[in-house]
Order: sequence, then C-alpha cells, then structure tokens
Amino acid sequence: MTDTRVLQRSASDGAFLPRGGPAGGPGSPQSRSVLELAGLRRDFGSFSALRGIDLTIAPGEFVALLGPSGCGKTTALNCIAGLMPLTGGRINLGERRIDELPPEQRGFGMVFQSYALFPHMTVRKNVGFGLAMQKVPRKEAEARIDEALSLVRLHAQGDKLPGQMSGGQQQRVAIARAIVIRPPVVLMDEPLSNLDAKLRLEMRAEIRRIHDAIGSTTIYVTHDQDEALSMADRIVVMQEGMIRQTGTPEDLYERPLHADVAEFMGFRTRIHGRVRSMQDGRVTVEAGGAVVEAVARNPVSVGQTVTLMIRPEDFLATAERTSIGGTVRTIEYRGRAFFGTASLADGTDVFFRSEMRHSVGQAVGLSTPPSQILVFAEDGS
Repeated sequence: MTDTRVLQRSASDGAFLPRGGPAGGPGSPQSRSVLELAGLRRDFGSFSALRGIDLTIAPGEFVALLGPSGCGKTTALNCIAGLMPLTGGRINLGERRIDELPPEQRGFGMVFQSYALFPHMTVRKNVGFGLAMQKVPRKEAEARIDEALSLVRLHAQGDKLPGQMSGGQQQRVAIARAIVIRPPVVLMDEPLSNLDAKLRLEMRAEIRRIHDAIGSTTIYVTHDQDEALSMADRIVVMQEGMIRQTGTPEDLYERPLHADVAEFMGFRTRIHGRVRSMQDGRVTVEAGGAVVEAVARNPVSVGQTVTLMIRPEDFLATAERTSIGGTVRTIEYRGRAFFGTASLADGTDVFFRSEMRHSVGQAVGLSTPPSQILVFAEDGS
C-alpha cells in the first residue's frame, strides 16, 4: 500500500509537515521524550563532516550548537531534521528510532536563516500552511493560528503580506509557522544572521520567551557566542566534526577545557611559551619576549611548551612599562573604552583594552591578573 504522507517542504516552506496530522506536540508522548544522538557520522566521500557525535538532549531543553563555519553544526542539524542521511550512528526520540524515517514523519519544526515565506500569501496563510497540509479542521486551525501569532506578538499583522513587514517581523512569522504544528523539536539554523544588531538583540529574548512558552525542545545553530550564552540552557561547542565541550553557558565561559572552546568564549589572544617554574598553583611562563605569571588550572610541568589565552577586556594597555611590552598596531573606540591590537617582542599579535587612546606605533605596557590567563598544552588541550 502506498504511503500517502508526503514531504511538504520546499525552498519556500519552513517546516516539515506530514499529511495526516502532526507527529508530536506539547503534551504528547514525543514532546516529553529525550532526543538522543549516538555516534552520528556523516561523510562526503573521503571527508568526514561529523565524526561520532554523541549527545543527549532533555525534553524542553534549549541547546545551542556553537562553532566556526565548517565545524559540522549545520550538518548535524540537517541530519537531525532528516535532510541528510547518516553515514553511521542513530537518532532516537524517546524509545523510537527516527534516523531511518523521512523528514515528514519526524514532525519537527524548522526555522531557516532566510525567512522562506510565501510572498503571495498573507501572514495568516503562511502560518497556517502546515495546518492546511495536515488537514486540521478550519475552526481548530484558526484558533491555533491566533495562538501562534499572539505568541510571536503579531496578532494584528495577520492580513499583511511578508513584503510589508520588517525583517524581524518576517522572522517571527517563520517562527510562528514552525511552532503552530506543535512539534516536539524546533530546529533553528542561524535564524538571526540576516538581522541588524538591534533586531538580533530583541529577537534573542523573543526566541527564548517563545521556547519557554511552548515547551518544545529547541536546537539552535549559531557561530555567535553571545547568542549562545544569552539563550541556551546548554552549549555544545563543535570543531572539525567533533564535540569539543558541552556545558552550561557559565561552565564554558568560566572553565573552557580546550583552546578552541576558549577562543569561542572570547579568549582571542594566544601567546606561546615555555613553563619556567611552578609554585603553589601558579606557573611562570616565558612567553612573548617576557615572563608571565598565571594560575595553572591543569597539571603542567617545567620545560613544557604551553599556550596562554587572554580575553581582550582583561588585557589592559597603559603608557607605563610592565613585564609585557608591545607596539600598537590598531586602535578603535568602542564607547566606554578603546580596543586594539599590539605586537609583542617576539612578533605575536595580541588584543587589548585601554582607558585612553594610543597611537599606532606607540609602545605600551600590557598587564592582566594571573587568574585571568588560561594555560593550555601546546596542542590546545
């Protein structure tokens, strides 16, 4: 017998909509189920985009996949959605294995980087498109559309066309369309990247508010650490198709376990050096043509080659001489302080903050409390 459930997604559609009714929704067994990724692999010929991803996501959790372009985060999202088949591993929603199901039978909502709205349809028709495909009775569909539009604060905009709306409003419509089908999981692929800075800040709070209101699990892909820190319950930092570290925003910001993670948490300066001495948890390192003291959070040994990492806001530049000297290369004003780059004696470039403007080519002293320096092994571990 031919399966009548067909995929109702195109370049203009923002959700995976099975004919015959939604696969889940708030209060349904699937919406209360754990999502488990076990050994996910995705190969493109000899290139491995995903190399054994293991991750368990609790019902109702907001998880951000964070990492640079090419790290595998969007590939992981597409595999969860069913847009890409796995090369290896499995995906379970509760006790049900779903990686072998087509996208329409997974019942997930998806919000894309582009708004992907039907330009010739009103906002109400865009939001209700999935319900029409599911053949939801008209009275129920109208009530659910009203509910979704109210949730995204667009109830009075229902008769407008997408072209009559701002970018932020269009993204809200896309979110409403994804959640109106009451999916157990909402997948978001860098949904704020096309918005200006002010709208991005506003939409962060809105997306988190909507997540809390609907109770669905949310998986959010971003390369922006501020987005991940401000919205997620848990952040998964990816690099080269692997998970580097998973933890709460506070864990990753304060205690990154790898240099790649530290860099995404704002530790932009890397200074290579060699351990000179250790005493009472403090380590002295010859680095950048100077002697630097840091707090060793992990075991290191005398003579070991290490990498020191410092956030720009913690690396203060002054006109006074300090143990670390540098030459200003760039300087810019950012409101309450100046930020710039400087070259150290060994040629290493570093990022700094200053309370005063310095001139390009000026010699400056750079200092930071030892507790604000992270010490990693040469390989970044």
